[in-house]
Amino acid sequence: MRFEEVYTDWQDRRLTQAEAARLLGVCERTLRRQIDRYEADGLQGMIDKRLDQISHRRAPVDEVVKLVELYRRDYPGWNVRHFHGWYRREHGGQRSYTWVKNQLQQAGEVKRAKARGKHRKKRERAPLAGMLIHQDASRHEWVSGHDWDLVVTMDDATGEHLSMFFCDEEGTASSFHGVGQTIAQHGLFCALYTDRGSHYFHTPEAGGKVDRNNPTQFGRALAQLGIEHIAAYSPEARGRSERAFGTHQERLPRELAKAGITSMQQANVYLEQVYLPRHNAEFAVSAAESGSAFVPYIGNGLADILCEHHERTVNNDNCVSFEGLPLQIPAGGSRPHYVKRRVRVHRCVDGSLAVFYGPRCLGRYDAAGTLQVDPVQQAA
Repeated sequence: MRFEEVYTDWQDRRLTQAEAARLLGVCERTLRRQIDRYEADGLQGMIDKRLDQISHRRAPVDEVVKLVELYRRDYPGWNVRHFHGWYRREHGGQRSYTWVKNQLQQAGEVKRAKARGKHRKKRERAPLAGMLIHQDASRHEWVSGHDWDLVVTMDDATGEHLSMFFCDEEGTASSFHGVGQTIAQHGLFCALYTDRGSHYFHTPEAGGKVDRNNPTQFGRALAQLGIEHIAAYSPEARGRSERAFGTHQERLPRELAKAGITSMQQANVYLEQVYLPRHNAEFAVSAAESGSAFVPYIGNGLADILCEHHERTVNNDNCVSFEGLPLQIPAGGSRPHYVKRRVRVHRCVDGSLAVFYGPRCLGRYDAAGTLQVDPVQQAA
């Protein structure tokens, strides 16, 4: 109807050919072709004949049915992007994400997502890997009937997950473990960004600033390693971690259920061997600048830094009392005893203990206080 109106005005010389083409939003050459088709076949000649043609790239009906049945049978409730990765990797699928999404939506298996809210500009990533590391935890029902904490240590520059494991409850030991795995695999980093949990910082007033002059065991260890500890003062400040946990909460429970995993030990093996490499391959990005800010850790005393330190005085029987356990210091070496001396008791992530006098290790013990290593005899 629009074309007929313009065509009539052009025929009556109320419009020039250039003006008619401009009104229809086409060039003069296209307008002349449309006029020729209209004068030859009327409005029928204006219909785009390509609309009646079936695309040679259209997928066979059997392939669409097979895709929908696969999703309905083995992956119900999975989001499309998660399913698409498994469809290509595990089932040899070749179709694009958009094609898979459209087929599942048309079949009613997946709902269309709501429009996103107002765009917010994200904080710029650190330019180099190893400049800023995030550590956070999320409590969730990862396996049916079990609520665990998932502790993640990730690089800000790349989004790569450097450490990832389940534990009963996050705390000093889990934080030490995540940082220890990162340093052992990649080296020392510049700064660590965390929330203000009580194992990270002492906060005199709820919601207030952290006490930098009274570090926790974790804060003391970072200072000893020369790593800056940065506190986040709002959930938005940890947006990168929060978005990552949203992905994990969407994907991990379904993958663990599909693998038949019911115990924390099995889940941690799956994380390390399967989920973590796949997640990094899909979501990690390249840093803005080439190179790395990680510095190799030289030495073998990392476990004695990333642990709890407690000062004690040696008793008259050459024992140290620690939380009800008598830790017997073995005799021998350069002096017969350490009575009345101030020593340090180290409690490691695995629960084992050690007694130090300055830099010298006097003995190592299991969690029950039984002497495991006699450093004096070992040196001799």
